[in-house]
This record gives sequence, structure tokens and C-alpha cells, in this order.
Amino acid sequence: MKKTFNIYCDESCHIQNDHKNYMLLGSISSAYNQVKRHTERIKLIKQKHNFYAEIKWSKVSNSKYEFYKELLDYFFDTDIRYRAVVVKKQQIRSDISGQNYDDFYYKMYYYLLNHHKNSNYKYNVFLDIKDTLSAYKVQKLKEILNTKYGVFNIVQNIRSHESVLLQLADLITGAIAYNLNNENKKVIAKMKLIERIQQHSNQNLLKSSYYDEKKMNLFFIDLK
Repeated sequence: MKKTFNIYCDESCHIQNDHKNYMLLGSISSAYNQVKRHTERIKLIKQKHNFYAEIKWSKVSNSKYEFYKELLDYFFDTDIRYRAVVVKKQQIRSDISGQNYDDFYYKMYYYLLNHHKNSNYKYNVFLDIKDTLSAYKVQKLKEILNTKYGVFNIVQNIRSHESVLLQLADLITGAIAYNLNNENKKVIAKMKLIERIQQHSNQNLLKSSYYDEKKMNLFFIDLK
């Protein structure tokens, strides 16, 4: 039986006219047989800190800093991986390329998911249902990915409350986006979490990672 990985995808600042400079599509990946273990461990961290809500970057506060810090430490201590595609919105020219914004959006998902795929493995992809990808486009994305790779078992929408790993994708993607898009940063806890990500990853969060970076891979795509 081939080894299988689950990939959980979320996005930040992806609305076309939200006055943000960058949009991000981010993903968390874990070996399928480790998903239950990671889920249970994260739930224990939540219980330790009396945290019973969904994990969301938008909900980070100074009073919950220790919880989010431990959650990020857990991520960096495990085999869970993160990847993001970062798009400078000024470079998006949908009218010139003959595609609408939704089409462009799922093409960016293709670039998010096609990185370092192994033909000896299988992949299950779960996208946050709040995104603009319809069921038809999700199926189309699967077909396009499998035309080249043939390794994607599942590509489907789920709701964020169904997976703490999807929520973890929200947290890290939100942090990277906040660092890029907010010149006047005010929330101390958020700035400290961004600093912790930078320290753990030992890389500049404002530019692409090395191509072979596995733990935290950032891809600033150039659309020019």
C-alpha cells in the first residue's frame, strides 16, 4: 500500500478588492497515519490552556499568546510541513490573460499543490469550504492535478471546525499574511508569534524559501 499524505489548505487576503497587497494560499501536510496523533496532541494543548474555540489567526490575542506559542512550537517539533504560495495582487491582470478571478484563484491552488509530489505516494487534499472554489472547480482541480501526477485520491471542501490541522493552516497562513500586509502592526501577541515563526524557521518571511525547503516553504510567485 502506498504511503498517503493529507493536505489541508486555507487562504488569507484572497478577496480581489480587499485593499491588501498580498494574497496567500497556505497548506499543512501530514502523513495520513499521523493525523489522528497530531489531532489528539493539539486537543491536549487546547485543554491545557482552557482553549475551546477554533484556532484562528484573527482570534489571536495577548491573553491567549501562551497557547498559540505552544501550538507553533508543536508544529516545529513535529514532521508536519507548511507551504504557501504568495501573490502580489498588483501583478494580477485577469482581464489581460482572458480568465476571471476564480479561474486565477484555482490555478494558484495548482501551484500550491504541485510542489515536490512523489509518484510513489498518494495525497488527500481538503480545502476550507469558505473559499470561492465551487464543487465543480474542486473536481476540475483534481482532474488537472491528476493529468500530470495521478496521485491525488481526494480533493474536496471541508469546514474548518472539522480539522484542527486545517485550523493550524489558518494560523500560520494568517501570520505570514499579517507580516506582509500590515505596515502598522499593533497586536503584540501577533508580532511575537511572527518572530517565533521566523526564529524557528530560520528564514526571511518576506521572500521565497529555497526550493528544497521542506518544513516551511514559501513561494512568492512572479506573474510578470
